Amino acid sequence: MDYVIEMLNIRKEFPGIVANNNINLQVKQGEIHALLGENGAGKSTLMNVLFGLYQPEKGEIRVRGEKVNISDPNVANRLGIGMVHQHFMLVDTFSVTENIVLGSEPKKGATVDIKKAEKEVLELSKRYGLNVDPKAKVRDISVGMQQRVEILKTLYRGADILIFDEPTAVLTPQEIKELIVIMQSLVKEGKSIILITHKLKEIMEVCDRCTVIRKGEGIGTVDVSQTNPNELASLMVGREVSFKTEKKPAEPKDTYLSIKDLYVKDVRNVHMVKGLNLEVRAGEIVGIAGIDGNGQSELIEAITGLRKSESGTISLHDKVISNLSTRKVTQAGISHIPQDRHKYGLVLDFPVGDNMVLQTYYQKPFSKKGVMNFKKIYEKAKSLIKEYDVRTPNEMTKARALSGGNQQKAIIGREIDRSPDLIIAAQPTRGLDVGAIEFIHKKLIEERDKGRAVLLLSFELDEILNLSDRIAVMFDGQVIAEVKPEETNEQELGLLMAGNTTEKAGAE
Repeated sequence: MDYVIEMLNIRKEFPGIVANNNINLQVKQGEIHALLGENGAGKSTLMNVLFGLYQPEKGEIRVRGEKVNISDPNVANRLGIGMVHQHFMLVDTFSVTENIVLGSEPKKGATVDIKKAEKEVLELSKRYGLNVDPKAKVRDISVGMQQRVEILKTLYRGADILIFDEPTAVLTPQEIKELIVIMQSLVKEGKSIILITHKLKEIMEVCDRCTVIRKGEGIGTVDVSQTNPNELASLMVGREVSFKTEKKPAEPKDTYLSIKDLYVKDVRNVHMVKGLNLEVRAGEIVGIAGIDGNGQSELIEAITGLRKSESGTISLHDKVISNLSTRKVTQAGISHIPQDRHKYGLVLDFPVGDNMVLQTYYQKPFSKKGVMNFKKIYEKAKSLIKEYDVRTPNEMTKARALSGGNQQKAIIGREIDRSPDLIIAAQPTRGLDVGAIEFIHKKLIEERDKGRAVLLLSFELDEILNLSDRIAVMFDGQVIAEVKPEETNEQELGLLMAGNTTEKAGAE
């Protein structure tokens, strides 16, 4: 059997943790090979070893049968290995072409031949059906387009083995479909793809084989055609996983959150929320469904004090909280699980323990007369780490060192522990594996059953349908319809999200 990539008995250690323990990975020519595992299982570490960003303590790598030493990413590039990272490595102020050729620029004498570069980028883009504008500035294009720029960067350098690290974590459903078509066309052109993911639906749809890693150990490789999502999920987490969230019918009580005729502008000074009305009651989960860019983020930011509203009112328990500071909003009884955990959820260079009290560090028992009591802070952190199954060497580990799923569990533990009246959960499971998703869904339902109000923003329609007691559909800055999850489906929701009224959606 000819393999383009063989990673044999790879061991990679970091202080206090074995990230990869004698893992094997063998990738065939012309296949899409999934690398599946929970957050923190060691998938990205293994691929960073293959790409030359890390050096393994033990094991060997073969590329097309030849034993190689990949000492840095330049060596990987020369061997035809390219990596599309989860967090894009692009310069916002540069054009698409400038980003793609950076470090490998075609020259005309002593200067960069930008015309030639743009022509080459356009040809590559057309060949692989990527449809990017070579002259556009990166800051002006969508996330999906930025990812295509990352793919072109690797193709421009001649890569025929491509590593995709969680490529769909930040994409809309439509962009995911387009990416799958792109991956299939790359394979038809003779490329081989390694897809790091924990999305079982995508593996079933696009992959040929799948290697499973659990807690740094290789569990095995399976043919995708011979398996199913349930089997893959239990291989990944080591137990059976429930895809359907069990919950009893909601028993909504008083209205906690009331939004009336709200108008909010975005950073460009454009109205994104336009006369929106919404209520959330105690003991219910209200899901906001909508295509990204219809004012959802601005709505959440206005409620949580991160953005000023222009007019209208936001009230909690009949008390107006519009345009209060973020601290005053949280003190009023609102918890916020933000959609960007790095930007708004954590101080990445602080220890996990410090992050656990970001909302309460100035209160007793964590602080007295302005002096921090670190003994109490770390006692609290330890108990939350245990309760929310945050996998970290200890509470002093920097938040940056945790996997995405464990960072998210830390935020959720901190936000729920304050016993808020209203929990705003924005993309609470973005980029997480099935085990972490199941855990977080259970926690949100537990809070609902304790009588809390929950406002859920998610671009995953199955999450909205699974968790919500009531669904508010947002389009062009307004709630254009409210539906019950048991009386709708993905197709009808999709039509509503595109701006069709309930009557039209029901008729189609």
